[in-house]
Amino acid sequence: MNSAYSPVPELNQLNDLEKQLEGKFISDGFELIEFGESKHDGWSDAQEFIDSFLSFAYANSSGSFYALWRMDDRADLSTLPIAVFGDEGGIHLTARDLRDLLRQLASDRPLEVDWGGASFGEYTGYHREDDGGAQAHETYVAWLNRHFGLVPPDDPNDLIDAAENEVGAQFKTWIRAFIEET
Repeated sequence: MNSAYSPVPELNQLNDLEKQLEGKFISDGFELIEFGESKHDGWSDAQEFIDSFLSFAYANSSGSFYALWRMDDRADLSTLPIAVFGDEGGIHLTARDLRDLLRQLASDRPLEVDWGGASFGEYTGYHREDDGGAQAHETYVAWLNRHFGLVPPDDPNDLIDAAENEVGAQFKTWIRAFIEET
């Protein structure tokens, strides 16, 4: 029996790291959830819509969540674009692929999502020394570099822009078939 968290090796490694950190957050508001958990109920009843998203993490402390967008049938799920479903509304792209998202998380900035868009806010100092959060984030940044050779971006919003430039038009056209406002 396979006890892996997901069919995505990078997410399995991240899950292992989260377990080692014993509940401390690697980035402001980010927390893995059950892979593929149907968090997008109520957005559309169309089976194609439901089958096109694989949820895997909370994106912020207010309930927005990340999902892989199955835009095609590629085998390597880590190369799929990342969408965020906003707790206040809106579904938007946040990263071209999982590695871009992992880099965004290294900025430790809160993700803000609403009908108008998704963007990373300013660093808030969310992680405090007394709760071990700063140590967990530093551990994450070192882990990211060690396992993937990745470093935090200068601005995580640049990676949102890159996703929008690469597949944003396709995403918006596709999603409008299911949801009027995104």
